[in-house]
Amino acid sequence: MDGRTLQYGRRGQRGVNVITAVAMIGCHAGAVAALFFVDRGAIIAAVLLYCVAGMLGIGMCYHRLLTHRAYKTYNSIEYLLTWCGTLALEGGPIFWVATHRIHHQHSDVEGDPHTPREGTWWAHMGWILTGEGLHHDAAVLARYVPDLVRDPVQVALSRWHWTSNVIVGLALLAYGGVPYVLWGIFFRATVGLHATWLVNSATHKWGSRRFETRDDSTNNWWVALLTFGEGWHNNHHAHPTSARHGLAWYEVDVNWIGIRTLQALGLAWDIKRPRLTRANAA
Repeated sequence: MDGRTLQYGRRGQRGVNVITAVAMIGCHAGAVAALFFVDRGAIIAAVLLYCVAGMLGIGMCYHRLLTHRAYKTYNSIEYLLTWCGTLALEGGPIFWVATHRIHHQHSDVEGDPHTPREGTWWAHMGWILTGEGLHHDAAVLARYVPDLVRDPVQVALSRWHWTSNVIVGLALLAYGGVPYVLWGIFFRATVGLHATWLVNSATHKWGSRRFETRDDSTNNWWVALLTFGEGWHNNHHAHPTSARHGLAWYEVDVNWIGIRTLQALGLAWDIKRPRLTRANAA
């Protein structure tokens, strides 16, 4: 394996990623500022956009569709969901998917971009600010996301991923002014970022384990609530290509409900599910 794919974690640090750090500081500052401009309509807009970005975009698309190909859909639906994912401010689909596929290949061992074995802060946010995980070169991307780098639409969505929030932000500004922008862009994106990062940190440290996997993944109910079902992480690591993560009746998985809704509308098919024993399904 090309050694460049293993330069992650603390050994791969090269100082602060300035552009990323500035963006994160600005996003968090805007989120704090939103608290001084409380507006019911702006908060409702933020909640709706949180669902669009976090559920349709990250959970249903970036993760279960693009990374693991847990189901199939029409190209037009895939591109629309991908655009929703860019609203999460977690980078373009090519970089997100490459990083997550690397995480699964090296989960909680050398080469994992964000294992808590390097520290909880590192797993949660440090790897974004100082790690190499978002700086793959073309050779690494081609290896881990050949399906996406061959797709000119996904390449364009990755290159211009930041434009979605500019477009939505301008629309919010025109409709409701500064409070709508602060809540609908900055506050919503900041909460969404931390929710996603909790899957990297919290669900590899705290929770229960239904399956014996080679990593430290756990099922964490409160992370699942924040991420529409992504917190059932031990289930996911045991069955990574499954479109369903909540395997028991009490494991609420809104992303799975969304995928089943697409299926009911004739917009999703070849949906992958795990084969469970009675003990594991309880």
